[in-house]
Amino acid sequence: MLCLAAGAAGAVLAVSAFTLSWTHSIEKIRWEEDWRIEAGALVIDEARIRGSGAGMEPPAGSVLQDGVWHYRPDLPPQKVLRLTHSPYATGYTLCTSSVCTPLADHLPGIDNDAVIELRECPP
Repeated sequence: MLCLAAGAAGAVLAVSAFTLSWTHSIEKIRWEEDWRIEAGALVIDEARIRGSGAGMEPPAGSVLQDGVWHYRPDLPPQKVLRLTHSPYATGYTLCTSSVCTPLADHLPGIDNDAVIELRECPP
């Protein structure tokens, strides 16, 4: 189960894996990350950048497939992901195996500059 929280707002999603995506605020290029929940942490499996731009070069070892750079970030398991919800940038999207939804839609009423936390729900 994935727990989402931002201030007093919270939600629980019955998922063990998800894709988090967003559009770079200046270059307007889509980024995607595939995450799974494992042993009390969030583990990233793959990331994708749908192009490149100033300061957004794909990391070493990336592979270009059909115009999309694929790579595996060197990131240890995370207990919590913290994402800023901002009125100045396109919001994050959270996709499950069945649907993609703006992340903020899971947390109605959150503040414009809220920090959204994602983590495995406690047992």
